[in-house]
Amino acid sequence: MLELPVIEPPAVQNARGKRPDWLRVKLPYGETYRKLVDIIETHNLHTVCQSARCPNMGECWTAGTATFMILGNVCTRSCGFCAVMTGRPDPGLDWDEPRRVAEAVRLMGIQHAVITSVNRDEREDGGAPIFAETIRLLHELGVTVEVLTPDFRGNREACRMVFDARPDVFNHNVETVPRLYRRVRPQANYQRSLDVLRWAKEAGLKTKSGIMVGLGETDDEVLALMDDFVEIGLDVMTIGQYLQPTKMHLPVEAFIHPDKFRWYKEVGEAKGIGHVESGPLVRSSYHAERHV
Repeated sequence: MLELPVIEPPAVQNARGKRPDWLRVKLPYGETYRKLVDIIETHNLHTVCQSARCPNMGECWTAGTATFMILGNVCTRSCGFCAVMTGRPDPGLDWDEPRRVAEAVRLMGIQHAVITSVNRDEREDGGAPIFAETIRLLHELGVTVEVLTPDFRGNREACRMVFDARPDVFNHNVETVPRLYRRVRPQANYQRSLDVLRWAKEAGLKTKSGIMVGLGETDDEVLALMDDFVEIGLDVMTIGQYLQPTKMHLPVEAFIHPDKFRWYKEVGEAKGIGHVESGPLVRSSYHAERHV
């Protein structure tokens, strides 16, 4: 049995206190970053890097990579951790969006694209046709694709539409432990998210999911969640520190020490998860190209 390292808890710090040194990030800069901004704005696209205020935007964008957010930038859900705008999206789907994403990816010259989206719960299909068409066009370019999808409200036909497009990695985040769902993801359901991941695995896809820590979860709860992942055959797990995007969002309950993240990785892989990407600044698409 792996022993938990003894760590003096900087966990007493919260969003009103000073962030630990290990959470310092570089601001976006450089010619490559500016070029990427121009491409995204020219093609009227959205990135989760911007909308979710990702702490790795400086590193990733300077390296010329980004995670595209399709189906608009207005989400029908109001999760307590997320900075993406909540509201009622414009009706219908933008059927030209997959072409614009593919063209932007071509101009950026990247070989692995990550595609995510807002929730579109007002639609029976949840926007799945746009996911499928985007995957198809990117594959035509010879680009590998990871999708980070919503749960499609458990609509198996919508999920199958994405599965049939054969993304190279299928990612759906459970985000936190079941006990915290009512506070963190009030319109989601933990078992439903597990079902979507299990269906993807049964469809023969490489599966991935992630959580944030620092929201009040216990170690035992994280380990129990890992057991659930092992049971459904999950291939890749990501674990990162929750950071409060604005004062209107949930506060940080604990800043988790890097040693704890290393322990999570060791335990998760020892339990049988193929790869665990774990660290304070890890996010769903961080080092995604390594997970294909």
